[in-house]
Amino acid sequence: MPQFLQTNQLQSHLSLLCGCCGPLRPRYKRLVDNIFPEDPKDGLVKSDMEKLTFYAVSAPEKLDRIGAYLAERLSRDVVRHRYGYVVIAMEALDQLLMACHSQSIKPFVESFLHMVAKLLESREPDLQVLGTNSFVKFANIEEDTPSYHRRYDFFVSQFSAMCHSTHEDSETRSRIRVAGIKGLQGVVRKTVNDELQAIIWEPQHMDKLIPSMLFNMQDNEDSERYSTHTHMAGEENPASLAESCFRELLGRAAYGNMNNAVHPVLVHLDNHRLWDPNDFAVPCFRIIMYSIQAQHSHHVIQQVLSHLDTHSKNTPRVRAGIVQVLLETVAIAAKGSIGPTVLEVFNTLLKHLRMSVDFELGDGSRRNSASSLSSTRTKESEERIVQNAIIQTIGFFGGNLPDYQRAEVMMFIMGKVPVYGTPCHTLDTGTKRIQTMLLSSLIMVTSGFKCKTMCAGLPVAFLEPLCSISLMEDSELRQLVLEILHNIIDRHDNRAKLRGIRIIPNVAALKIKREKISKQDVVFMKKHGQQIYRHIYLGCKEEDNVQKNFELLFTALALITIELANEEVMIDLMRLSIALQDMALANEENMPMFIRCGIMALVAAYLNFLSQMIANPPFCQHVSKVIEMRNLDAPYLLPEHVFREKCVLPDSLDRDDVGLYFQTADLAEALSVPGYNVERLAIPYIPQVTDEDRLSRRKSFVDTISLQVDILSNSLPDQVHWLAEEITFETLKKAIDTTGLEEQERERRRQVMEKFQKAPFEEIAAHCESKANMLHDRLAQIFELTIRPPPSPSGTVTVTSGHAQYQSVPVYEMKFPDLCVY
Repeated sequence: MPQFLQTNQLQSHLSLLCGCCGPLRPRYKRLVDNIFPEDPKDGLVKSDMEKLTFYAVSAPEKLDRIGAYLAERLSRDVVRHRYGYVVIAMEALDQLLMACHSQSIKPFVESFLHMVAKLLESREPDLQVLGTNSFVKFANIEEDTPSYHRRYDFFVSQFSAMCHSTHEDSETRSRIRVAGIKGLQGVVRKTVNDELQAIIWEPQHMDKLIPSMLFNMQDNEDSERYSTHTHMAGEENPASLAESCFRELLGRAAYGNMNNAVHPVLVHLDNHRLWDPNDFAVPCFRIIMYSIQAQHSHHVIQQVLSHLDTHSKNTPRVRAGIVQVLLETVAIAAKGSIGPTVLEVFNTLLKHLRMSVDFELGDGSRRNSASSLSSTRTKESEERIVQNAIIQTIGFFGGNLPDYQRAEVMMFIMGKVPVYGTPCHTLDTGTKRIQTMLLSSLIMVTSGFKCKTMCAGLPVAFLEPLCSISLMEDSELRQLVLEILHNIIDRHDNRAKLRGIRIIPNVAALKIKREKISKQDVVFMKKHGQQIYRHIYLGCKEEDNVQKNFELLFTALALITIELANEEVMIDLMRLSIALQDMALANEENMPMFIRCGIMALVAAYLNFLSQMIANPPFCQHVSKVIEMRNLDAPYLLPEHVFREKCVLPDSLDRDDVGLYFQTADLAEALSVPGYNVERLAIPYIPQVTDEDRLSRRKSFVDTISLQVDILSNSLPDQVHWLAEEITFETLKKAIDTTGLEEQERERRRQVMEKFQKAPFEEIAAHCESKANMLHDRLAQIFELTIRPPPSPSGTVTVTSGHAQYQSVPVYEMKFPDLCVY
């Protein structure tokens, strides 16, 4: 072939290739290129976009190439700052993503996420918002099959950084933060329901997600300003959007993820010092408690408790802030499921209560100068804030528990109260503070407590230490004990009608609610009635009693009458009242006149109430007659007068003026109707003696009988000098005059026989036990004084002029009993 022909043929082939270069490009590239207009302001070419979408749906295997090519163009446009084409590319990606739902979409998603990451990495706020909006659209798509290899670590970090934006322009800053919150919300929605993406709950991700939301919830200044500028445009507030996302995240938290979700909240509050003041911490945990599932509430409580332990040595205000947050959590959790953390909550709170008291007293004891006095007082007042917050939390939590759990909590708290017989019975300042606070918390726990039977409300393990506290020489503690008894005994809410000690003219007008006494309560009063009467009797004669003590004692007697009194108990209460009256008249313990008149007023107010409750006309007539006589001749024996500030008290009480006092014979005559054991009323009430009297520091009525044995150290061992009785004319006259002794002896024997025949078994047992205890005590004192240890070859100690000397006794000089010598 000629050479020129070959040349022409080659040129024709080259021209053909050049002419076919455009049509030979892949179709998907041509379709992608066609959606971009010459001027980006014209926007996406819709007709070509429809062709590209149809092609992608028809040939899903091309989706990955379409995505890669779009990503390539978008990256090039971002670098060249051609943001109009970037917006068109993302719009095309969004439409393709929404239209295609095949399995081949997985590679396309990778390209899509790569392009979103490119936009988020840029420093242009508009591109960051654009990428976030595309990611949110993607997050709302439900994929048919899970992704095994996709991770969202980058997006969590980037969106969290956007949530903390510090852009100079406030409006732009808010736009970026809103975009970041929406992005985190998209990550949460995309991952929490995917079991393969459980890694999102790990601490490294939660430590970014949670603080980002809290930061925007906390920063309200920019949010409010932004909302005022954009309210007309309908845009969202960062704070409200963050709260919504926070609620959604917590609502999706499973059982095993609660700790990882709550711990970052506590750390955030620590880092930003939001415990003092806790204006943000309290509503934050309120959101948490209402967002999580009810069965997970105890996880939150445990986290807050452990956090309180961590801050046990922090400032009082920080601890008070944490306790107030705990109060909010337990208040909500108590209404639902609280799990096994009931006693743990109280144990931790009581431990911190004790620590707070120790801190307060420790600072008070370290006062060295006047300059530190003001700071110490400030610290004490701050510690009181902590203590009051703890008591309020204990009371509120206990008050919302069901009755069966509340009874356990009452027992648990009472077990923490120092009582007589324990190493803390000395009643120092710290012990008294602890007792006061624990009893105050018990008042809150028992408030509204409605036990079906009194045995359940006042078990022995609770009643005995409670009564022991009522023996302490502090009027405030005794008041708290009586208020606790009121809460437990009052099951029909009658206490408010009985407030204040007074002569009630018409008890029926009070409309007191009352039910028939159950058999269980009758058994309870037979077992423990004497113990309750005894503590009321002893509590009346305390010298530091004030008006409130007598008011509470009156309310206690009235509530016992309403809730627990049958005919037998009413007789016992009358005997107790007469015994109180006799004690005030006899005044064997030299009580102040105010206490004696207060006891008289208490007896008058109670018998007036009891007579109207019994509705016995002769009984009411006798009580009214005595009250009228007192109004005329001795108004200081009535509650309306004796508790006035300027009430004039007498120098003594005239026992011979029988018209001013309630008489046992008149009461017995008035109650001579079926149902009442009038013979038992004639038996004087004698309180039983228990170990509490020996353990307490009070002067018991048993101590009036004393044995004095005085062995002089300078005298011979066998010589005992007894104190001689002073001989006067009266003693000689009594010794000579023997008339009437036989009659007195017969009368005494008759009274003893009558008492053992008619008195209840409990009272006889208490009387015999008191005598046995007295005998054992006296014998122990005698043995302690008389019995000496046997001589020892090692020597014995003798004290001479205040100096101890050891005297050795040789073995051959020691005297052994006959039975020991062989």
